[in-house]
Amino acid sequence: MNARLLIRILLPWLLLCAPAIWAAGEVTETQDPEATLSDEVSVEDIRVFTAVFREVQRSYVEPVSAEQLMKSAIRGLLLDLDPHSAYLQKTDLQSLTDDTSGRYGGLGIEVQIRGGMLTVIAPIDDTPAARAGIQPGDVITRIDGVAVESENADVAIDRMRGKAGSKVELTVMRAGQPSFDLTLVREVIDITAVRGRLLAPGFGYVRIAAFQTNTATETAKRIAALIKPGEPLNGLVLDLRSNPGGLLDAAVDVSDLFLESGPIVSTRGRVALASAEFTANPGDVLKGAPLVILVDGGSASASEIVAGALQDRKRALILGQRTFGKGSVQSVLPLASGEAIKLTTALYYTPSGRSIQAEGIEPDVQLQAAELKPLGSINRDLTEADLPGHLGNGNSRSIPEDDHEATATAVPSSDPTRDFVLGEALNILKALARWTAPADSAAGDVAEAPSESARE
Repeated sequence: MNARLLIRILLPWLLLCAPAIWAAGEVTETQDPEATLSDEVSVEDIRVFTAVFREVQRSYVEPVSAEQLMKSAIRGLLLDLDPHSAYLQKTDLQSLTDDTSGRYGGLGIEVQIRGGMLTVIAPIDDTPAARAGIQPGDVITRIDGVAVESENADVAIDRMRGKAGSKVELTVMRAGQPSFDLTLVREVIDITAVRGRLLAPGFGYVRIAAFQTNTATETAKRIAALIKPGEPLNGLVLDLRSNPGGLLDAAVDVSDLFLESGPIVSTRGRVALASAEFTANPGDVLKGAPLVILVDGGSASASEIVAGALQDRKRALILGQRTFGKGSVQSVLPLASGEAIKLTTALYYTPSGRSIQAEGIEPDVQLQAAELKPLGSINRDLTEADLPGHLGNGNSRSIPEDDHEATATAVPSSDPTRDFVLGEALNILKALARWTAPADSAAGDVAEAPSESARE
């Protein structure tokens, strides 16, 4: 293949990209035309590429088609940019659509290539991966006996998806433990992104597992369902632990639920449409009641937008562990072939102007996950009631001897079993509620999530 033929192959692909790039505002008035021209591909670079292409076709141990090599070249063009830019074939594009819509066949696991290893960011609630005990930070080394390597990572990810009811075997490596195998059965993953309940009278809990198209609307509905007539919420825990993120718009809309006005997040890129500012519309669904947000190392992307916005605006107290640190925005640019490229086009910034890329959100209160276990009565603190011949208090009620242990180890009755972090969040909420009296609210006062057209 000579240089002229290679140009004939490359030029149609570049032209296919061009309409999408122009449509996305990739060329702006601030770009320097001379700089663009001076950075064109040289003839010498094309000669080198052609020589490598020809040598692979001629000498590689197995035959490789020109089409296969060109696909690999395109993937390589994006591979070294950052971990989130990628070439999306039709199946990849469908998978991305499935993720944001919340329905697909698979295991319910968010993964990423880190250091050449297929690393778990977070399992999604109530999916085969979560029920099997897969944890953030686990490394998947084999899928159905086939080793996972950086070169075949995309194929490996696709292999975890499949028809509901089919089985897949994963070999998992976890820090401090020998590798182990798990056999999981694929399911149709209908992600219930938002759940809610009362932790105690007047104190609500909402868990967001992923940020999808309707997440803000569902969050507003869950909060509304927790508010009884004449019984406003005195505080809310918003649980974003192990939430891998999702849509930028969904993160903005969720943040907007708790703010009356002002900035939420801004994005800055090299092109016009990659730079934007998002602000809140009037209407705080909690009417100013205290808000505690739970985060951990699996909280990424859209989760960090929400946590960062409400932390900077002094609207919420962030509790837990430092977040993942994905502060970049990806745009999907379609190609005429039906494929697309997912390209990092901007970084996002919290209201105070900080980028959390590769740093994460630092919680206001650092709190490591822990397991709570009841203490036996032998370890219970001694009280006045234990002393022989102690005086009564004249009240009709006294604490029975058998109740001392329960008093010492009480946790919220509707808590997840032994969830130390959530228990501490409730304690903080109760303390904050003593100093911040929310205005009267009712279920009918809860605003629906703002639509895109309504946002400033």
